[in-house]
Amino acid sequence: MGVRTWIEGWPVYRQLTGTDPLGRGAAAMSARSERLQPRTETADSMARSVCPYCAVGCGQRVYVKDGRISQIEGDPDSPISRGRLCPKGSASKNLVTSELRQTTVLYRRPYATDWEELDLDTAMDMIADRYLAARDATWEDVDDEGRPLNRTLGISSLGGATLDNEENYLIKKLFTASGALQIENQARI
Repeated sequence: MGVRTWIEGWPVYRQLTGTDPLGRGAAAMSARSERLQPRTETADSMARSVCPYCAVGCGQRVYVKDGRISQIEGDPDSPISRGRLCPKGSASKNLVTSELRQTTVLYRRPYATDWEELDLDTAMDMIADRYLAARDATWEDVDDEGRPLNRTLGISSLGGATLDNEENYLIKKLFTASGALQIENQARI
């Protein structure tokens, strides 16, 4: 590399001799940075979504390339966040694409020291069996004076703030129909 090539590649030289005297545009760009493209530009499609972390509901744009998520950014059309995301929301791509993401059901038997993998149907059957057993063991038909109760105090629910209204409504209906009284949601606490 010659001295002239080196000097012309120096950002201060480009700033002083070019059309960008403040060094906020072309003068600050290296040859490498001029060739870079945003990941959103090469995406095959874009879907709108909501950040999964808290109850605020910030809008996200999820960019997909070759069937895989390539970038997640704030949605400027969202009236809630207007294109901004907090640090957790900005890192939500890693939530979906991380190699460390757990994708199988793990179960540790009582007094065991290791986890074992279960298939989803087995795990769901175990949850349903334990749910029904807890309900049957703690069911109260009537109180001491014979008044009807039809409830259980052995089951409760604490929902997460990332669920939408429809999901929370269905969870409330499920637990109420089961006789549970302690039904709460993190967004309301």
